Amino acid sequence: MNSAVAYGQTTLDASIRSRFVKTVTGLEVHVLEAGDPNGPAILLLHGFPELAYSWRKVIPALAAEGYHVLAPDQRGYGRTTGWDGRFDGDLDQFRMTSFVRDALALVNAFGHRTVEMVVGHDYGSPVAGWSALIRPDVFKRLVLMSAPFPGGPSLPFDTHEPPDAPDPNAVDNALRTLPRPRKHYRWYYSTAGANANMWHAPDGVAAFMRAYYHHKSADWPGNTPHPLASWAPEVMAEMPTYYIMDVGMGMAETVAAEMPDAETVSRATWLTDDELAVYAEEYGRNGFQGGLQSYRCGTNPEYSDDLRLFAGRTVDVPSRFISGASDWGTYQSPGTLERMQAQACTDFRGIDLVPGAGHWVQQEQPEAVADILLQHVQCAIR
Repeated sequence: MNSAVAYGQTTLDASIRSRFVKTVTGLEVHVLEAGDPNGPAILLLHGFPELAYSWRKVIPALAAEGYHVLAPDQRGYGRTTGWDGRFDGDLDQFRMTSFVRDALALVNAFGHRTVEMVVGHDYGSPVAGWSALIRPDVFKRLVLMSAPFPGGPSLPFDTHEPPDAPDPNAVDNALRTLPRPRKHYRWYYSTAGANANMWHAPDGVAAFMRAYYHHKSADWPGNTPHPLASWAPEVMAEMPTYYIMDVGMGMAETVAAEMPDAETVSRATWLTDDELAVYAEEYGRNGFQGGLQSYRCGTNPEYSDDLRLFAGRTVDVPSRFISGASDWGTYQSPGTLERMQAQACTDFRGIDLVPGAGHWVQQEQPEAVADILLQHVQCAIR
């Protein structure tokens, strides 16, 4: 029993402790912390629908090597407070630049002027990428996981005429014209009904999350990803239904159709019932809207226009990409994996596609991920 943590007391290693830290961004951040507070820092940023808890199997291995490991519940998640989770609330606070400020304020609050490595998984990946792009003096190395980083948006050059704005809903609209009408999960997550659909799933939050985690893991046999040739709707529809959904179904119904049987669950030692219960308790308390706010910002260009301040800037710190070999997230945005390597990151050190892992790579194969992270944090800076 680990009484030093706010959740997961029966499942978290004794070396991990909870801290609640007030920062200048107005949050009281819950952090899972381990290692020597005077050691060099590593910052781990989770995605959706996860928590700092998703790093539970990686934190001890990094801390054992002398690093001060910090894994926060990000804005909108878990035990972190100070954010507005109402659908009609203040969406400005969920801009990407707010998450970068959160990361910087957190490490400053712990007394670190630099971070040896920032690591982001899923939605944490763009947060980590932008942190390294905007403040390379602070974030000295970068690891992106499961979501390739495309770099910043462009800014018109050598013209007095603003370009025609692309339709932000074009991808979702095109999918709806298929013979089997479909919709893109990011646009679904941006709707007012998405939170209630998952929070009040017919069989409860725990059952929903069991099906969701299974559907995107290496345990689901349909996860055999490959690069996509284009954004054409018939090409995008090659992806599983957790990304390209049927128009008439919510996410709860979508993943319920893939609910694993008892034998499959018993083999999923990477996510036991006790571990799943931690996620279910936190999301049962908060709902999902806090995490969904970021999707709403991502599908509405008004909330990313401030990123054009960094047009032309690249990530110049040593960078690496990790994903599960069975993770469609690597390819879900056609061309982004290639752009990350060729343009966005100027000191790119390689791609690791980990066998036996789907989207939840640091939970499904934590030892392999910890080894790669340690290799990268110890790599030379050119």
